Amino acid sequence: MITSLVIQNYALIDNLNIDINGGLSIITGETGAGKSIILGAMSLIQGQRADTNIIGDVSKKCLVEAIFDISDYNLQDIFKQNDIEYFEKTIIRREISPEGRSRAFVNDTPVNLSTLKEITEKLIDIHSQHDNLDLNSTVFQTEALDSFAKNKEIIINYQITFNKFKSLKTELNELIQKSEKEKKDFDYFQFQFDQIEKAELKEGEEEELEKEQKQLSHIEEIKKNLSKINYLLNNDENSALDLLKEAVKSAENIFDYLPKANEIHSRISTALIDLQDLTNETEIINNDLELEPDRLEFINSRLETIFNLKRKFNVSDIQELFKLKEDFAQKLEQISSYDLQIENKKTEIENCRKQLSEFSAQLNKNRLNSKKTFEEKIIYILENLGMPNIKFVVQIQNTEDFTIYGTDHISFLFSANKNSEAQPITKIASGGELSRLMLAIKYVISKSKTLPTIIFDEIDTGISGEIAAKMGALLNKMSENIQIINITHLPQIAANGKNHYMVYKKEETDKTSTHIKKLTNEERITEIAKMLSGTNISESAIMNAKELLKIL
Repeated sequence: MITSLVIQNYALIDNLNIDINGGLSIITGETGAGKSIILGAMSLIQGQRADTNIIGDVSKKCLVEAIFDISDYNLQDIFKQNDIEYFEKTIIRREISPEGRSRAFVNDTPVNLSTLKEITEKLIDIHSQHDNLDLNSTVFQTEALDSFAKNKEIIINYQITFNKFKSLKTELNELIQKSEKEKKDFDYFQFQFDQIEKAELKEGEEEELEKEQKQLSHIEEIKKNLSKINYLLNNDENSALDLLKEAVKSAENIFDYLPKANEIHSRISTALIDLQDLTNETEIINNDLELEPDRLEFINSRLETIFNLKRKFNVSDIQELFKLKEDFAQKLEQISSYDLQIENKKTEIENCRKQLSEFSAQLNKNRLNSKKTFEEKIIYILENLGMPNIKFVVQIQNTEDFTIYGTDHISFLFSANKNSEAQPITKIASGGELSRLMLAIKYVISKSKTLPTIIFDEIDTGISGEIAAKMGALLNKMSENIQIINITHLPQIAANGKNHYMVYKKEETDKTSTHIKKLTNEERITEIAKMLSGTNISESAIMNAKELLKIL
């Protein structure tokens, strides 16, 4: 529950600081005193967007801060999920700078508005006058019955599966469209792939072929020069080998006279052996080389094939052709696999459909089981609120398609008049009937919906007298389970409060400001008497106020 509230520099509020107790707290004040301003400030705590228009003094920031006692509500997980330190006394703060920048904090940890909403929706529900129109909403009606039927866990699991179901159906449609589009390109990709595949390209082939082509294209010149090398090394007269042989003999002739002659002899002998090997090798190479016009023609054709492929696909080497071939193969495989992917996706969808059917059946069962008790409780409360001829029916109709709430279409039918059939709530004309029905629903679900605080802004619209007193008693009873803060103009309801706060305006020379104060018992008598008789409080109004407060 909320234990304290601080509002600074918000519209007509300069500085408001109040402590709030549990049970039923009443807020009263003259029309225009600023009660709605306080609600507007509190809506910032709920994550509502704000602009600079709400700032009173544009040279200062606006601040709204509330402290909540959440020790009894098992909210540790939501704090952990959002990486926020958990405290039983949790502080939620919202700041709006003069430039319009908004910041939000939970226990001094900065949070975005979506996180703020996620947390505060579990702490506080502000019900303003126009929220009675929610009664017309199928969503509100469904959530109210589900809250009473304790369907929370099933709804969460159902909606996770439902969102997955929708995503899978979208993915399936995209797959089918992609498959149909790309199947048209299958022949093109196959033709491109076949062109490269049929070439039977090999790693490094182009470089090897170019080397061989160069050799075969110059075979005559190669043989001519090899023959010349062989002739110079080993001809009959003055060949390099003969000259080296003579040099060997010359070195032998000076063995006895020159110590280094052995080294010279050895080196010349080594050169002679190397040259003899070289002579034999060049002769063998020359003999092995032949003119091969057929081989040269094949190489030229092969290189032309490679060149044409590179030009066609605008690449610079065989490696890129290999990469292209792999890409075409992957595209062909992808297109060929669409049918399997589509079947797998359909299987996933069918599995989701089965899960949704199971969840929907459980939701339907729980709703049907809770329907009668829910109706009876609402009828009982409304009868006690002055509607003796009330008819209230929860209509549950099955739909063919899955919706966000299952396969049930839920609508509340209502009639307050004798001999009238219950009709959809949209047919209700009376604001008082709407107010009482909304309060009855909120009361019934308050025990199953573990919400710490509800703030009602004139839930008593359209009622008065004895009915107002009964509504006040109902609010008081409701506050045994949760904290209720109720803004009212009716003295019968105000008298039921455990705590009573009055909002008032203070007129000063250069400005008007809104303030709030907690009333003492004597001040409550005066305030309720004023609500009964107006500004000029009569003695009978005082007595009436005391009677309402039961302090005679």
